Amino acid sequence: MYCSKFNSSSSRREFLSRMAYGLGTAALGSIFAKNGYAADSLKYMATSEPKAKRVIFLFQSGGPSHLDLFDPKPEMASRFGQDIPESIFGGQRVTGMVSDQDRFLVVPSKYKFNRAGECGIELSEMLPWTQTIADEICLIRSVHSEAINHDPAITFMQTGSQLPGRPSMGSWVDYGLGSENENLPAFVVMNSVPSEAVAGQGLLSRLWSSGFLPGKHQGVQFRGGKEPVLFLANPSGIDDGRRRDYLDHLGSLNRKSFEKFGDPEIETRIAQYEMAYRMQTSVPDLADLSDEPESMYELYGDEARKPGTFAANCLMARRLAERGVRFIQLYQRGWDHHGGLHNRLPVLARDTDRPSAALVKDLKARGLLDDTLVIWGGEFGRTPYGQGDVKPTEYGRDHHGRTFSMWMAGAGIKKGHVHGASDEFGFNIVENGVHVHDLQATILHQLGIDHERLTYRFQGRQYRLTDVHGHVVKDILA
Repeated sequence: MYCSKFNSSSSRREFLSRMAYGLGTAALGSIFAKNGYAADSLKYMATSEPKAKRVIFLFQSGGPSHLDLFDPKPEMASRFGQDIPESIFGGQRVTGMVSDQDRFLVVPSKYKFNRAGECGIELSEMLPWTQTIADEICLIRSVHSEAINHDPAITFMQTGSQLPGRPSMGSWVDYGLGSENENLPAFVVMNSVPSEAVAGQGLLSRLWSSGFLPGKHQGVQFRGGKEPVLFLANPSGIDDGRRRDYLDHLGSLNRKSFEKFGDPEIETRIAQYEMAYRMQTSVPDLADLSDEPESMYELYGDEARKPGTFAANCLMARRLAERGVRFIQLYQRGWDHHGGLHNRLPVLARDTDRPSAALVKDLKARGLLDDTLVIWGGEFGRTPYGQGDVKPTEYGRDHHGRTFSMWMAGAGIKKGHVHGASDEFGFNIVENGVHVHDLQATILHQLGIDHERLTYRFQGRQYRLTDVHGHVVKDILA
C-alpha cells in the first residue's frame, strides 16, 4: 500500500496497526479531555502539584518602556544629554532606527515613581491602579531576549523561536493539558488598539498558530462586538436539528476520507466543525454581559462597556477563565514609542492600567486567582538613550531586549516581590537574569508541565516550547 500524501509506503498490516493505535489514542484523548487532561498529559505532569489551571497573558505589543513604568533609575536624573558610558554600552547591537546616530545620549524618565503596597515596590505614577495590586504581583526586572526587532521578538516570546512556524505557547498548553470545557476553545485570543493615536505594529495570526502541532490546538480569535465569532447563528431555514443532521453526514464523509488518506488535518476539520456547533450555544451566553453588575464597570472602568477595548477584553478574560478556558491571550497594540513617548505612553498606560489591576482583583474576589496565572509584559523594553531629537520632557526610546520588566500574579507566584535587577542605566542585567525560555519553562511548571518532556516529533526531531534551553525560575515561586 502506498500513501502519496506522506511519500511513504507500508504494508496493509502495518497501516491497519497504526490506524488502530491512532484511533485508540484519539478515543483516550477524548476521555481525558472531558476531564481536563489530554491523553499524554500524565507523562507531562511535573513532580510538583500544578498551581495553575489556566493562564491569562496580557501581552503589550510594541515594547513598554521599563524605565518609565517599572524600573526607576534615579542615578540617570542628573545625566540628561550625556553619552551612555562605553563600559555600559559595550558595543551592543543597535536597530536600524538609531544606527545613523553619532551619539547615544542618556534620557532619564520624566515620570515619578512611588512605593506601593506594604511590600513597597516602586512603580511609575503612570500606573496608579497597578500600585493598588502591588502586594499581589511579582515584578521581574531582569527579563531578557536576543531579539531586537518586533516580529522576531514577539514570535520568540509566543513560540520559543525567533523564526515563524513553531506552535504558540497556548497551543502547547492545549496539546499538553487539553480543555476543561468542551463547549469552548481551550485557547482564545483577543486584540485591542490604543484609544487614541496610532495602533502601531500589526499582529499576524501565526502568533496564535498551532504550527506543526495538529490544527485543533490553534488559538481561536474572538472579535469585539456582540458576535465574538462570526457565523455562529444558523442561517434562515436551518434549525439546530437540521444543523446536527448536516454535521453528522459531513462528519461521516470526512471520516471516510481520513480512513482513505490518513491526513490528520481531516481530523482537525471534524473537531473544528463539532466545536463550532457547541459554540453556537456557549458563545452567545459568554458574550452576553447583561448579567454583569454595575460594580464590575466601576471596577474595570467605563471602557469595559465598549466591545473590543482592552478593558472589555479583560472582563471577557475573566468570564472565559470562569468557564475553564486554558489559555487566554490578550494583545494590546501601540507600545512602540520611538518618539513622542510623552504623549503616547500616558494613553497606553491609561488604557491598560486600570483593567489589568481590575482583572487581578476580580479573579481574587471570586477565588480564581489561586489557580489562574496572570502575566503582563511585552516583547522587550526600551533603551535608556533617546532616539532622534530629544528634550528632558519630550523623547522617544528605541527597542531594548538586554533587560526589561514583566509582572506575574496568582497561581503560586510570590506576592509583593521584586526579582532581578538591572544596572544604573537599565541597560544590562546585574542580578538574577530571566531569559524568555526561563519564563516559558516557569509558566509550564506552574501548570504542572515539565517543559523538557512536553515534546512533539516533527521532521525527524523532538521539539518543545523551550527548544533546548530554559530553567524554572524557582526564586519567584511561593
